[in-house]
Amino acid sequence: MLRSCLATVACLACLASPVAVLAQGVDVPPELWDRPRTGRAILEQESIKRAIQVALDKPDAQIVIHHTTGQEPLLQAEELKSWLTALSIDPRRIALRADGAAGSPIRLEVLP
Repeated sequence: MLRSCLATVACLACLASPVAVLAQGVDVPPELWDRPRTGRAILEQESIKRAIQVALDKPDAQIVIHHTTGQEPLLQAEELKSWLTALSIDPRRIALRADGAAGSPIRLEVLP
């Protein structure tokens, strides 16, 4: 019984971990692209803010920006990469992948 309880607590701790959540990926809200962007506007997006914090806490982690195919999604992913770089993430740690389903938002994933 005690072993079962400890296993449950350990699983819940993993689920609550920002790293565990970000390894599954988080969506970038589509409304981000409907307004002018600044460093402050980027950091006001909780999903982006968490990804930056995890990446800064784990210097070996890589951020993957998943986007759909097409010129506009690619430009948005490139702009997001530029913002992450401006907010202290080494651009060599950021990868772009055009593997999103059509119509899906940009998704950030932090890989340990």
